[in-house]
Amino acid sequence: MHESDSIVIIPTYNEKENIENIIRAVFSLEKCFHILVIDDGSPDGTAAIVHRLIDNEFGDRLFIIERSGKLGLGTAYITGFKWALQRSYEYVFEMDADFSHNPNDLPRLYAACHDEGGDVAVGSRYVTGVNVVNWPMGRVLMSYFASRYVNFITGIPIRDTTAGFVCYRRRVLETINLDDIRFKGYAFQIEMKYTAYKIGFKIKEVSVVFVNRREGTSKMSGGIFSEALFGVMRLRLDGWFKKYPKIKG
Repeated sequence: MHESDSIVIIPTYNEKENIENIIRAVFSLEKCFHILVIDDGSPDGTAAIVHRLIDNEFGDRLFIIERSGKLGLGTAYITGFKWALQRSYEYVFEMDADFSHNPNDLPRLYAACHDEGGDVAVGSRYVTGVNVVNWPMGRVLMSYFASRYVNFITGIPIRDTTAGFVCYRRRVLETINLDDIRFKGYAFQIEMKYTAYKIGFKIKEVSVVFVNRREGTSKMSGGIFSEALFGVMRLRLDGWFKKYPKIKG
């Protein structure tokens, strides 16, 4: 048995070019991580690849939840969080399937929480300048200034608020009312960090290099960014009037 205190949640939609390689890369690390794939009905056979790996090699540390269609990044992670909380994992990670997040950085995020006292560890592109490779300049600027905008509106002291490479301690996900998280796209990432910050959890940023996907197609759209930009105003209003839960334990 490959026991682990950590589960890496990877949402997928049409990631057949990447999914086996990313799974093998995570499982090749010295630190043992488990993986939960949340597949939103990929028509390209992504889920079949995962099932083959479960059946033939990784049945004790690779898991999959299949959903009926594209239900949104946020709901995929909420589904994964609830699944992890029903089990004994202490550290729950978010990571993309496309190698834009380097699996070799997982132990660094883990250490930021396990060894350095963080409740949330964020793999940040903007701690030391702009650490993005192979992105069009327009997208770099949009992402960077989106994070600056979030900082300005909410006051949250995190440089990369839209980052999707994150480690949460179990108690963070137990304290946040996951059913109250309203956003589905990239605003989900902002809402989770802002909620953790308002509750009082310690958030640490770990500098990472974000590399544009090598295979497959991006899921980014203008609608996703507009949700994030306009949603931030609602989060700020919540911050004035909403009663946040107390930290447990």
